[in-house]
Amino acid sequence: MSSEGAVPRRRNPRGQGQVLKAELVEAAARLLATLERPETLTLRQVAREVGVAPASIYAHFPDLGALIQHVLRLRYEELAAVMRTAADGAEGPLADLVARCAAYVHWGVDHPGQYRTLFGGGMPAELVPTNAHGAGEELLGSVVASLADARQDQPEHQDRRGPEQEWQAGLLLWTALHGLVALYNAHGNMPWPDLTDLIAQTLALHTGRPVDAIVELARTADRPT
Repeated sequence: MSSEGAVPRRRNPRGQGQVLKAELVEAAARLLATLERPETLTLRQVAREVGVAPASIYAHFPDLGALIQHVLRLRYEELAAVMRTAADGAEGPLADLVARCAAYVHWGVDHPGQYRTLFGGGMPAELVPTNAHGAGEELLGSVVASLADARQDQPEHQDRRGPEQEWQAGLLLWTALHGLVALYNAHGNMPWPDLTDLIAQTLALHTGRPVDAIVELARTADRPT
């Protein structure tokens, strides 16, 4: 239902308040992903989308910030689950890394609105403080660990890096992947090379592995839905 033609919502039977909460979360997530300026979202818009009075929201969320942060946690959990699932059954550290990173990029490209919700920025700090993105630490942590394992799987990289160096290497890789998704989504009309090839070339730069080997792994990885 769009906010333009919202109609009053039928009251849930007693004891089904969680149904309304789920509808509020779904509406807020949809608006954040589709509004031209998601930072302008209001509780009144969410209420109109669902077809309830704005006051009804306070039974479930104390304010707009709490609702937005709830949506963020769900989206981070969704993306983390997609990456974990993609890596399940990966044969070897490099395959694990390729699967995780390919899943991240494809999810971001296939769900541009949801990706923007997580990484687009622009939200006022009073609504989305920095610690609201703490749920995303699992994403970065999985890339850091997977990259470290993939590098250690090569004889020429047996000189183990310290935790700080591993974290920085993973951060740089995530930054590259994020830039790829953000630019691809913002400038989709450009004659981009094949996305899988771009992912493989990015990973080759960060692992020191041949591009051809990574392309083969990336093409056999399941594309998330």
